[in-house]
Amino acid sequence: MPKVEVYTNRGCPSCVNAKQFLDRKGVQYEEKKLGKSKSIDIEFKLRSRGAKTVPQIFIDGEHIGGFDDLLKYDSANELDWRLGLEERPNTNILQKILRTLRGEKY
Repeated sequence: MPKVEVYTNRGCPSCVNAKQFLDRKGVQYEEKKLGKSKSIDIEFKLRSRGAKTVPQIFIDGEHIGGFDDLLKYDSANELDWRLGLEERPNTNILQKILRTLRGEKY
């Protein structure tokens, strides 16, 4: 199973939605709460490249983005294989080019 990390903040509805979404999929994740320690706050700024919103989600170290981005990956049928819930579909050359241009690993 890939390592999933979710940076959250108290009182954040999108954080709650992201965690519930992952829970419904049966995905285990590590929640990293901002404001609890300086090291987590610094780590967040560095890894998310200065993102100003939460949640920020990482799958196997790859920055996925926020809750809306998580839903976009799901709508594009790319989330489940990233989460290890199904096998990666065969990709054609165009899909490989697009993923390369987006800087994605495959």
